[in-house]
Amino acid sequence: MRIFTLSALFALLSAAGASAQVSYGGQPTKWNNKNQNDFGVRYYKTPAIDLQALAAEDAVTDQYKETPYRFGVEHTVSLDFFTHADTETDKYGNTIYRMGLHCPGAVNMSLLFDQFYLPKSSKLFVYTADRTDFIGSFDHRTNNESGIMPMSLLYADRIVVEFQKAATCTDAAVLNIAQIVHGYRPVVNKWEGPQTENDRGPYGTSGPCNINVNCPQGDLWQTEKRAVALILSGGSAQCTGALVNNTANDGTPYFLTANHCLGNPTNWVFVFNHETAGCTGNTGPTNQTVSGSSLKANNAGSDFALLELNQTPPANYNVHYAGWDNTDALSVTSAVGIHHPAGDLKKICFENNSPTKTTQGGAAVWYINQWESGVTEGGSSGSPLFDQNHRIIGQLYGGFAACSGNVNNGQADWYGRFGISWNGNSAATRLKDWLDPGNTGATIINGFPSAITAANDASIGNIANVPASICGASITPSVTVTNQGSATLTSGTINYTLNGIAGTPIPWTGNLAQFASQVVVLPTLTAANGSNTLIITFSNPNGVTDENTGNNSTQVTFNAVTIPTVNYVLNLTLDDYGTETTWTLKNSATQQTLYSGGPYEDDMDQTLVSQTFCLANGCYIFTILDEYGDGICCQYGNGSYTILDNTNASVGSGGNFTNSQSVNFCVTAIAVEEMALNSGLTLYPNPAGAYLNIEKTSAEAVIVRMLNPLGQEIQTERMAEGYGILRIDTRILSKGIYFVEITSATAKVVKKVVVE
Repeated sequence: MRIFTLSALFALLSAAGASAQVSYGGQPTKWNNKNQNDFGVRYYKTPAIDLQALAAEDAVTDQYKETPYRFGVEHTVSLDFFTHADTETDKYGNTIYRMGLHCPGAVNMSLLFDQFYLPKSSKLFVYTADRTDFIGSFDHRTNNESGIMPMSLLYADRIVVEFQKAATCTDAAVLNIAQIVHGYRPVVNKWEGPQTENDRGPYGTSGPCNINVNCPQGDLWQTEKRAVALILSGGSAQCTGALVNNTANDGTPYFLTANHCLGNPTNWVFVFNHETAGCTGNTGPTNQTVSGSSLKANNAGSDFALLELNQTPPANYNVHYAGWDNTDALSVTSAVGIHHPAGDLKKICFENNSPTKTTQGGAAVWYINQWESGVTEGGSSGSPLFDQNHRIIGQLYGGFAACSGNVNNGQADWYGRFGISWNGNSAATRLKDWLDPGNTGATIINGFPSAITAANDASIGNIANVPASICGASITPSVTVTNQGSATLTSGTINYTLNGIAGTPIPWTGNLAQFASQVVVLPTLTAANGSNTLIITFSNPNGVTDENTGNNSTQVTFNAVTIPTVNYVLNLTLDDYGTETTWTLKNSATQQTLYSGGPYEDDMDQTLVSQTFCLANGCYIFTILDEYGDGICCQYGNGSYTILDNTNASVGSGGNFTNSQSVNFCVTAIAVEEMALNSGLTLYPNPAGAYLNIEKTSAEAVIVRMLNPLGQEIQTERMAEGYGILRIDTRILSKGIYFVEITSATAKVVKKVVVE
């Protein structure tokens, strides 16, 4: 069995500069001054290490895949950054703190903060003393609940930690260094040492029978490979895992690996796209990392662990969220593993036969009798096993498979079964609560986006022209048809149901090459008042059965207001940190969310966002939230919000709050009878000066009552049948808001008037 120590892994980074970890721009001060002594940084020096003794230990342990690949010595420390740092103040009043760390003779260095909190208007960088490479900036968006932050590796024996605190920053940072890793040998270059080529492969630290994922054998797996990442912590490289999709298809960064890999995942660093560009390369990028994660669920019964990364991998990482099959069915005809053996570049292996079910060490597993091509090693544990449909069915538990020279040894491997991991006694011991958040009951889903390739495979999605809330009953939706199959798509059938009532099937014809799309407009549909669900499906691609039914249906739920309404408007002015701002508008009685917005982009101070609300009779609650807890005004930009009613008067405003602020208001919409009466009335000017004129063109006689804000009557007049103008003297009134109530025999209208 592949048994691992729980020393769990740390940061691995090539000289990729500021792009090395998820960062937020900028550079260290005096970055262009390459003299390492130009500002007299003091260095904390770690003890010397015994390279001869380490080499002797490695000569033994490197022969066994059961041991992690050690590249560094971990020094445990407790260093308060601000106690050890030197300070200076720049010409703008900003304070710069710097602390140096020195590991004599190190090939590379990294560190771990066990207390990490950065306030707004502050930045942190870590860089080599010769100013050739840096990581950062990190700011308050890097903070996480654990307070633990591992930093990626830099290739130097002296590094500097620099904290920049703006003059306007009043909050205190907390930074404590708990570990310094002295790297004494490289991680990603061609193996150097006493081993022979048969002991270590020509493409890095793994055996020579491994296959780089970008060799021709991996051509059909270029999408799935983007889900797989190497896990690192401390001075070791040990396990592998993969991002997994969920039924919401929302990109939540869930990460599947093995239970036996677990140490402290808050300290882990996840390295994506660590692979050679071709088939025979021996180096690859290590500059796309995410630091830290939290454990969501795990179970030794199938040896799985599900994590959520602390940050979503940025778009430029181009990651994939792998699909899965939880049926645990014996319909698997072949399997593929993608992994990082011994912390090496990404590899791929192939089982051309059907895996079978068994138990191993008390765990329910898939049994791989032997790999036809490629192999796994120590460090591969936790890596995904894909079925012939490119969906995850397990993660590597252990085995005896290994290289024997340039070929594999023909031994077996075991993978914990995804179908067993799906169910458990609680959310903490099973997958379904996390990967099926809507409790849809799905048993098979594709990756995000879909990676299945078949001859006849049409997908449907991206319903447009259906807002989350609409005024009126009519919608004219459109939907996107995409050819995911290798055969040209020329025909099919679109079916749809609105609230369970089926519409007339729509025959579709076209000429779509693989991955080409076409937008199809559906007939105009009539919605019901309240919540509506529209489901659209595509079937019979090219007149045959679709070979991949997992992407044939899409749906949208929306709210329609078909009764009389009025329009209210939200005017939201953003602050500097739009990513922290979200809001909702709910019906107070039902708590249904009718409208929502955010998060927005950062650095958009004073940008105006407007949203129109179409509201029927009833009461509503608007809530604005700030994730950081400092509102949207005034320290980090002059943000604010105002809600205007249908007369352009404010019903609520603000901006200076902490975590959230709410506005409650009620709406009196116009009934059908009121609309007829309203169409024959004009009030002007509004705001009123000396006089308010009420012009009536309707045939009915009306009673006009002037009311103060408390509803108390100030004046009552009667207007006869037919056309007429009533002039009300407003000079005797105080400035403010008043109401004019106009009543006929069949209806009543209330209009708001401002007296200036």
